[in-house]
Amino acid sequence: LSAFKPVKILKGRMSSLPRKVLVVLQFTVSVSLIVGTIVIYQQIQFAKNRPVGYSREGLIKVFMVTPDLFQRSKAIESELLQSGLAENFAISSGPATDVWSNNSGFSWEGMPEGMENNFSMNWVSATYGKTVGWQFTRGRDFDEKIASDSTAIVINSTAVKYMGLSDPVDHIIKWHDDRYHIVGVIEDMIMQSPYRPVMPTIFRLSDKNQYTTNIRLNPSLGPQEAIAGIGSIYHKYNPSVPFEFSFVDDDYNQKFASELRVGKLATIFSSLAILISLLGLFGLSSFIAEQRTKEIGIRKVVGASLLQLWSMLTKSFVWLVAISCLFAFPVAWYVLSTWLTRFEYRIEVSLWIFPLVIMGTLIVTLLTVSYQALRAAMLNPVESLKSQ
Repeated sequence: LSAFKPVKILKGRMSSLPRKVLVVLQFTVSVSLIVGTIVIYQQIQFAKNRPVGYSREGLIKVFMVTPDLFQRSKAIESELLQSGLAENFAISSGPATDVWSNNSGFSWEGMPEGMENNFSMNWVSATYGKTVGWQFTRGRDFDEKIASDSTAIVINSTAVKYMGLSDPVDHIIKWHDDRYHIVGVIEDMIMQSPYRPVMPTIFRLSDKNQYTTNIRLNPSLGPQEAIAGIGSIYHKYNPSVPFEFSFVDDDYNQKFASELRVGKLATIFSSLAILISLLGLFGLSSFIAEQRTKEIGIRKVVGASLLQLWSMLTKSFVWLVAISCLFAFPVAWYVLSTWLTRFEYRIEVSLWIFPLVIMGTLIVTLLTVSYQALRAAMLNPVESLKSQ
C-alpha cells in the first residue's frame, strides 16, 4: 500500500498480475485448510458418536498396584457398597478402555479347518457386567449362584460373527484342554481405538489374573465426595501406596487426543491463513481502486450507478477466489482422503463441504473488498478527474 507510485498507476504502467497470483495462492491455502478443519472435526465427531457398548459416566478405575489390594478386594467391595459410596464394584484383568490380553488356540463346532483364530480376553468377576453396564443382545449375565458358570463365558457381537454362530448361547468353545459354554452375547465394547473395528472378545468368569478395580460411583453423591470416601477406604487397606484412580470417561476421551490436536492446529492455521489472505485482498482492492480512480469518475459522469461501479470493482476478486477454489478442492480432497485411510472406521469426504466453503469464502471476500469498492465509487467525480 505504501510502496506504489501514483503517477505510474494513473498512467497504467504498473501490473497487478503478481499481486493476483499471490492472492490466488493465499486463498488456495486458506480454502484447503478450511476444508481440512471441517473434515477433521467430522471424523472426530463420527468416532465420538459411535456406540461404546457400556456406560462410561460415573465409572472409575483403580489398579491393584500391590498384593494387599488384591487379597483384600472382597473387604474393600463390601465396605464401599455398605457405605453407599459405590453403586457397583467389580474386578477384571484389564481396564474397560484397553485390551491387555490376546489369545489363540480356540476351537468350536463348525469352525473352518485351518482357521487362525485370535480373541481378546478379559477375566472378570461376576458383577463386572452390571458395573460397566453391559448391553445384552442374547442370553444372560454371569451368576455366581449357578455352579456351572465357573466355566461360563460372555462374548461380544463381533465374536459371534467371527465364529459364524447362528445360535451362540450354550455353544461349547474349547481352549486347549478346557471347555467353556457361552451364556450371553453383548453389544461390542469399544476397548481399543474408536477408529478401528472391535476385536472378537471373550469375557471369562475368574478370580485370578485380575489387576483392575472397576467402581460405579453412587449417582446420588457428588463425585468429589464419593472419590474422597473411596480414597480413605483404599488407604485403610493399603496405607503404604497413594490412592490413584482415573475416570473411564477421561481415559476414553484420551483416544481422541491426537486428532483433537491436529484439529486445533488446523483451526489456528486456517484462521491465520484466511486473515493473511484477506489482508492481501484488502491491499489489492485498494491498489485496484486507486488505479481506476479516473475511470470510475468518468463512468459516474456518464451515468453509471453505484451498484454498477461496485460490481465492476468486485467481480475480478470473485474470479480470483473462484480460481483459488478450483485449485484448492482437488488438493484438499486428495490430502484428506489419504489422511482418512489411517482409520478403518471413518467418514467419506462429503461433497456438500465444497459449495459451503465456496459460499463462505465469497461472502468474506465481498465484505472485504466492498469497503474499498464503495469508497471509490462514492468519491466525488470532480475529485477523481482532477489533473494529476
